[in-house]
Amino acid sequence: MAEEHRALPHTAILENRKRLTLTGVRAVEGFDAETVTLTTQLGVLTVRGSALHIERFDVETGELAMDGEVCALVYSADTDPGRGFFRRMLR
Repeated sequence: MAEEHRALPHTAILENRKRLTLTGVRAVEGFDAETVTLTTQLGVLTVRGSALHIERFDVETGELAMDGEVCALVYSADTDPGRGFFRRMLR
């Protein structure tokens, strides 16, 4: 039986540009200390900054917490999970 994705609400809470808490995250597509790329309920979210670190990601609930110096949150409308960073690199 195919697993269905539940419609999780998407929220983003940024505290003092140092701590970011997200809900509605479907997948982490790629990450390093300067860029984190996520698939969310509302499209692809790219977080840019320095010393970025994912503290926790719960696949079941879609909750993600990260810290570091956040400089930008950029959304794109690409919601096709088949076009993620690692999927494009491995094709």
